[in-house]
Amino acid sequence: MKLKPADLLELCSLAAIWGASFLFMRLSAQEFGPVPLAALRVAIASLALLPLLAWRQGLTELRSNARPLVVVALLNSALPFALFSYAALSITAGLSSILNATTPLWGALVAWAWLRHGLTPLRVLGLMLGFSGVVFLAWEQASFKPGGSGLALLACLLAALSYGIAANYTKKRLSGVSPLAVATGSQLYAALMLAGPAALLWPAEMPSARAWGGALMLALLCSALAYILYFRLMSRIGPTNTIAVTFLIPGFAVLWGWLFLGEAFTLRMAIGCAIVLLGTALAVELIRRPIKGR
Repeated sequence: MKLKPADLLELCSLAAIWGASFLFMRLSAQEFGPVPLAALRVAIASLALLPLLAWRQGLTELRSNARPLVVVALLNSALPFALFSYAALSITAGLSSILNATTPLWGALVAWAWLRHGLTPLRVLGLMLGFSGVVFLAWEQASFKPGGSGLALLACLLAALSYGIAANYTKKRLSGVSPLAVATGSQLYAALMLAGPAALLWPAEMPSARAWGGALMLALLCSALAYILYFRLMSRIGPTNTIAVTFLIPGFAVLWGWLFLGEAFTLRMAIGCAIVLLGTALAVELIRRPIKGR
């Protein structure tokens, strides 16, 4: 499907927004803590999305599809948001975003293992390349000593795996449900899941205005608005084209981290990022072997 200039602009806007989410987590996670920040993010996002779903008369879908929506809420919002917020305590926004870019790799692996989707030799090569890029990135940083970043790296990979499972589960169980209802339900049920743990772990001191600002931007910009853009693109240009946003997010995350937090982007990160993205492109068949005679 040929992309129009407006589609490309919207795709880049979505990548810029999701790239900024790693910046906002770095700004807020230290003061709120990972779980309270994730809870705030989904609670505020659900409050923003519910009126829109009600206006479109889609609230009944939340009740009739409650069970699968709860699963998606856990795997696509509650768990990965908390894990990425935890990672933001010790690793840069750029590195988190590169590890997030492995989501399609995990999605392809889960689709093969669970849904029995075939893996061509080119896709297998992509999976091997992508995960070798992760090993290359983590080799010198995966220290599990106190103050090390090993657990943060594992948290990012577990979050990406959770996204990959959620994508396949959504396709299998929620394909007939409106995208807006899936987005709203995932935020609402995640908020209900995280409410209790967030109350227990709420910080003793009131977070600063900067931390609150980051939390609000995470909720309204990076969750509520981003989901609307994402599902609108899915319906307009298809999933294969929309997944290209994964390749653009690390660039924006690195840019925002450098501009606003002074984070460095090393040569090792650049090489690792290139390997991960090339492997992902092969694994999801954005790069295919040319067919003879065509």
